[in-house]
Amino acid sequence: MRVLGISAYYHDAAACLVVDGDIVAAAQEERFTRKKHDAGFPQHAIDYCLAHAGLKPQDIDQVVFYDKPFLKFERLLETYLAFAPRGFRSFATSLPVWLKDKLFQKSVITRALEGQFPDSGVDWSTRLMFSEHHLSHAASAFFPSPFEEAAVLTMDGVGEWTTTSLAIGRGNDLSVHKEIHFPHSLGLLYSAITYYTGFKVNSGEYKVMGLAPYGEPRYAQTMLDHLIDVKEDGSFWLDMQYFNYCTGLTMTNERFDALFGGPPRKPESTLTQREMDLAASVQAVTEEVVIRLARGIRKSTGLNNLCLAGGVALNCVANGKLLRANVFDRIWVQPAAGDAGGAVGAALAATHLALKQPRTVRAGDGMHGSYLGPSYAQDDIERRLKAAGAVFDTLSQDDMIDCTARALAEGKAVGWHQGRMEFGPRALGGRSIIADPRSPSVQKQLNLKVKYRESFRPFAPSVLREDVSEWFDIDTDSPYMLMVADVAKAKQKPMTAEQQALFGIDKLNVPRSDIPAVTHVDYSARIQTVHADTNPLYHRLISRFKALTGCPVLVNTSFNVRGEPIVSTPEDAFRCLMGSEIDLLVVGNCVLEKSRQDPALKLDYKNAYELD
Repeated sequence: MRVLGISAYYHDAAACLVVDGDIVAAAQEERFTRKKHDAGFPQHAIDYCLAHAGLKPQDIDQVVFYDKPFLKFERLLETYLAFAPRGFRSFATSLPVWLKDKLFQKSVITRALEGQFPDSGVDWSTRLMFSEHHLSHAASAFFPSPFEEAAVLTMDGVGEWTTTSLAIGRGNDLSVHKEIHFPHSLGLLYSAITYYTGFKVNSGEYKVMGLAPYGEPRYAQTMLDHLIDVKEDGSFWLDMQYFNYCTGLTMTNERFDALFGGPPRKPESTLTQREMDLAASVQAVTEEVVIRLARGIRKSTGLNNLCLAGGVALNCVANGKLLRANVFDRIWVQPAAGDAGGAVGAALAATHLALKQPRTVRAGDGMHGSYLGPSYAQDDIERRLKAAGAVFDTLSQDDMIDCTARALAEGKAVGWHQGRMEFGPRALGGRSIIADPRSPSVQKQLNLKVKYRESFRPFAPSVLREDVSEWFDIDTDSPYMLMVADVAKAKQKPMTAEQQALFGIDKLNVPRSDIPAVTHVDYSARIQTVHADTNPLYHRLISRFKALTGCPVLVNTSFNVRGEPIVSTPEDAFRCLMGSEIDLLVVGNCVLEKSRQDPALKLDYKNAYELD
């Protein structure tokens, strides 16, 4: 049984191919079009999935879209009627788009498939199915999980109507038991603060999470008193007097401004202590809601395992707090927890729920390390790099690993392009920029000279799974960089009273541990455990770095510059080398030194994306 899942038309379009219950391939459209968060029909991602599996279009048994457009339109219409006439401006802005495309999505998708495969002879309308948004999220979390039985908590901005749901999965069955509906949304509360602190909604939430440790949760009680009413079981209600997303084109309104002492911060303007404290406050509130929800679920279901999905499940700080709260015996988070992962969930929901196919619970999980995207053979890499004008040496694999590890030990920033591309928002050692975590200057250098982004943004450590408990306060798998834990006490360097008193982001330059480049100001780190069975090459590289330095940890950040998606092809990687201050690029067994490249090929990424 071959099922193609699709996510599209809102943000982060993606495609996923499931064959006999196994996730064979998945990719986001942005990686092919180079348009960040591309929402268009995922034509290139679909082509990739079919090509990887060696299938023709007519071999696909079902195509499944990840949500139900008519229910979304119902929510839009009912929201306007509930707030009329105040919601007219928002409704009038949305209506033309809906009437042109979104409302009649079955015919839009059918036409797109017919245009993509004009000679297939397939009547796509008979093979097209629709899943509900939060059911897709829940399916993406439960079916690939390592659990035979689990509770499933999904949290995001909004699907059709649902913003938070509890489902229960057993074997190849999954059913939704409880829901919280729009406009009451933990994801939209976080997005409101994202907007108010001057960042872009649907992409800047990561920045708010990274900014939070620089502040104090001074506004948390204000939020709990005025914005959100949280019950003991985690259910919640938002006071819509302070929000504008139901009736206007912004997230917050003047009443919200008055509550927090002024208008929203203008994008790209200087960050102040207010923004840091707001970030800390909404993060604290989010953690409180998530832990209460989890406790309520454990009490009501009696289940020992929990799966998470939806955009809020990408909040790795909250996930880490939940893990340490020991509410559940085991927790598994879908690595592509946002809307891209809806393509995975839609395909799996159709496979197991509609088509009644059996489910196999796999050791580890069923996501194959999330390495589900394209890979490139060595001869193809060499051909592509030559055509791009690159100068490189081709080494044996052993020599390539040794050369890369020595460059890292010398303090060089390395672009690492190996194997299959990751699916989801995190680079996991397939398309990564890597560096030495022992350097106190690496965080600032990578942010400002390689990534061209805010200096406060933290980097994640990739650590050998067998060494994780020696270096961090965690001893469990975290392969997808979705759990935060503190650096081990033995590795910390406590700040002096004078350093503690530093204002806000000035704390960035204070040494905090033996691995300062991956240690946030609160001594936390967003951990990726690297496993020899899922990424043997990356595991070998870190092991060689450990042999040279005694440190089994590398800095790992996504291989891109600000404003661009993570690289996909060898050509993308070479362009990123020539548009940043990366010192070395390693693609397959090809090693490219920046100093040897043609200066005429240099790109000005910094200025191109400075205001993104």
